[in-house]
Amino acid sequence: MKLEHLRLLSLKGRRALLRDFMLLSTVLGSLSWCQTQDLHAQDLYAQGLPSPQHTNKAVHGGCDTKAIECANAASPFIQADGTVLLVWTAKGSVMVAKSKDGGQSFAEGMEIAHHDKFLDTGADARAQITGDAFGRVMVAYAFFKDSQWNAQINISTSLDYGEHFSPPKPLIPKGVSERFPSLGLDQRQRLFVTWVDKRLVHQERLKGKKKLGGSVALAYTDDWGLSFKGEHVVHTDSCECCRIALDVSMPQTKLLAYRALFSGGLRDHAVQVLSDQGQASAPRKVADDHWQTDVCPHQGPTVALSENTTIHTAWFTQGQQRQGLFYARSSDLGAHFSTPMAMGDLNTPESRPYVVSLGQEVWMVWKRFDGQRSSVMMRHSSDDGQSWSHEVPLSQTAGYSDHPLLIKTSKRVYLSWLTRIEGFQLKALN
Repeated sequence: MKLEHLRLLSLKGRRALLRDFMLLSTVLGSLSWCQTQDLHAQDLYAQGLPSPQHTNKAVHGGCDTKAIECANAASPFIQADGTVLLVWTAKGSVMVAKSKDGGQSFAEGMEIAHHDKFLDTGADARAQITGDAFGRVMVAYAFFKDSQWNAQINISTSLDYGEHFSPPKPLIPKGVSERFPSLGLDQRQRLFVTWVDKRLVHQERLKGKKKLGGSVALAYTDDWGLSFKGEHVVHTDSCECCRIALDVSMPQTKLLAYRALFSGGLRDHAVQVLSDQGQASAPRKVADDHWQTDVCPHQGPTVALSENTTIHTAWFTQGQQRQGLFYARSSDLGAHFSTPMAMGDLNTPESRPYVVSLGQEVWMVWKRFDGQRSSVMMRHSSDDGQSWSHEVPLSQTAGYSDHPLLIKTSKRVYLSWLTRIEGFQLKALN
């Protein structure tokens, strides 16, 4: 349907059309969630692309190398001296390279691992990277280890500012299935990792029972991966294909957010507050969206803690109560959340929100697709999320693009966005 036709529809009709379209794309993605290339197609369906033929062309674009020009997803880490370390996935490989000019150009990539078609490059899956001020760096990624699409998270570490990386090793030796790792380094130099875990699903299957979804698990290391401590399931019921958001940057409070499974088949969002040892509070629901579905939406939330321990979270939903992108804040560690505030344009396919906080300032970005081009949109708050600026476009592309990310250092916030045509972009926002 062309944009001029959309404009002729009533507002109610446009919202209903968009909701039905997004639900269809969710079902399509769920049917092929274990087929990694199809997951990219599902993500682009959610932006409104018309056909698998168009999608495959947009994703691959004729690229057949491991270079960043052919990457499908990229995640940066900015070292203390401003050097950018970028991890990306392309042609079944996990690659890392350095940039000395703020991400404008990169040295030749270094291959950390190769898993061919079994590398997990799904809609919400991406290789993760983080580090400290002493040259230690960790990369985490997942791959499918058997024909049943059980996955394994591997980690690889560097002790020399990313010059060399160790051979990958499993995060959980002899685990059942783990996907979607998230990494976070706290102020005590403890490195936390969360992931979607399928051990409880496996246990129920052995009993002849069916359990939907997965679980949220967590562990931490204080020796950069030589050993992990406190490994446990922090919540038993979560979406199986949605990223987990993690923020451990504040000294006294740590937080994770995810799409949880609630009774009645509802897949809404929850947060949990973590102790220094990773023990979690009871899940606290962010909003009653009432998205009732047995399939995975492939869109996890985003979360950030301000210096006042205000929780900022944003998410995508197609629930009965609301549809689109929404933001909410909590000043009492998740006991109560503000009324969800719509972000973006309800009449245009929008997805992939990301939020970050620095001091009292909060930034939120997301992806918009107008039928021809994808754009990264931004809103900003200077008063800890109480009020927000009007949206502004930051970048756009006519080809394939990764999800927009927000990266912060002690003083700066950056937009990270990988596009097939324009390449990797790292833009300072403050």
